Amino acid sequence: MFKYILQLSLGMFILMVSTFVAWYEGSAITYNSLEWEYSTPFTHFFNHNITSGQDISQLDYFVYSAKFQPMFPAIMIVSVVYMVSVIGFYLLSHMTKFSISYWGLICSLLLLFSVFLSNSVTIGGKLIFWITCVSALFCLIVVGVHIYKIKFHRLI
Repeated sequence: MFKYILQLSLGMFILMVSTFVAWYEGSAITYNSLEWEYSTPFTHFFNHNITSGQDISQLDYFVYSAKFQPMFPAIMIVSVVYMVSVIGFYLLSHMTKFSISYWGLICSLLLLFSVFLSNSVTIGGKLIFWITCVSALFCLIVVGVHIYKIKFHRLI
């Protein structure tokens, strides 16, 4: 139990630090008015017109950071996937049939997110696309292992 709590604590710490740094790096959008139309989907979603940098939503800082300085947003995604994996391995180690659904859902969400980013033209978008694809492949392998365990135990 202690090793799972330690891993979750470490994952949470890395997530918090990388979130803060990505937010700070993304705040540069307030000075880059050329990107206001292309890198502010949340501000446009809430129907706000941007007349100055203060009108930009804080969530758009992460979009800008992911597009142009993707290291810390990528670390954020990896740490979230890691924490979800640790939780999944701890809670579902004995419930194989439920764990197939759990890992299948995580795989589906990651694939959906990667499809959303599949036609990105920025380096950050491409990097995050590949991170989510590899993470979805990892989840698919876990599903395959659980299905194999169920079939193997039925034969014994």
